[in-house]
Amino acid sequence: MTIVLYVLTAALYGGLASVAWRRHWRQGGGAAYSSMPAQPRWCRERLLLASALSAHGGVLYTTIFLSDAMIFGFAFAVSAMLWLSMGIYWLESFFFELEGLALLALPLACLASLLPLAFGGVHLLPYAATPLFKWHFVMANVAYGLLALMALHALLMLLVERRLHRVAGAPCIAPHQNWFGNWLDSLPPLLTLEKLLFRLMGAGFVLLTLALLSGILFSEQLFDRALRFDHKTVFACLSWVMFGVMLIGRRFYGWRGRVVLRWILAAFGVLLLAYIGSHFVFEVLLSRRVA
Repeated sequence: MTIVLYVLTAALYGGLASVAWRRHWRQGGGAAYSSMPAQPRWCRERLLLASALSAHGGVLYTTIFLSDAMIFGFAFAVSAMLWLSMGIYWLESFFFELEGLALLALPLACLASLLPLAFGGVHLLPYAATPLFKWHFVMANVAYGLLALMALHALLMLLVERRLHRVAGAPCIAPHQNWFGNWLDSLPPLLTLEKLLFRLMGAGFVLLTLALLSGILFSEQLFDRALRFDHKTVFACLSWVMFGVMLIGRRFYGWRGRVVLRWILAAFGVLLLAYIGSHFVFEVLLSRRVA
């Protein structure tokens, strides 16, 4: 049953990605940002994406949560983050035209959904059956998913801004030779991306705060210590401080622009090091298991 869910998830994501890219090329590179798609196609594709999200969520739940423990690791973390990111994308697509983002997000989600099959270097957590740990796990991964989507927005905003400020009078390039630039032109306007960016950052910051607090409680319950100053704690707290400073700067000083986007990407990179980075090194590069 699990392998059927894997195949169904990848097939749905891959099929939607193929449709999106074919439409992009058929429109001559999708150089123009358009209004909401036609209603029948809009409903059909949202329904298929909802089916992909359901299948993806099902395979994650059945493979991560066991009856008395939990299996988790680098590949499962990436897959869960992309599942949550696609869920946010699906919700936001009802309010904003995000078709350009689907060209990148759908192929990534397809690959991420199959990643646990390629990397089996996961570890077993015997204490995962406790309610407090499950709460911490859910909060942390929802926060990671939201902030991953935020980081993608920040990266795309940097690329779009660079394209908007390209040197005037540059030689014209045929559409088939400038597919990447045409794809950037198909993305939502910068103001729309910026609004989504700080909305995601705010929600992600709240959830990251809850994840840190629940982690402190869980650590005290399991290790009789509120804080363990290992790499996870240090990097997670550092990223929390960086996101908090940027939200304060945005709220009271109107921070925006290229420098803020780069700091956002840096903060997300620090957050990745809190868990995924260390597990990638140990499980994939060193073929070891970490607790």
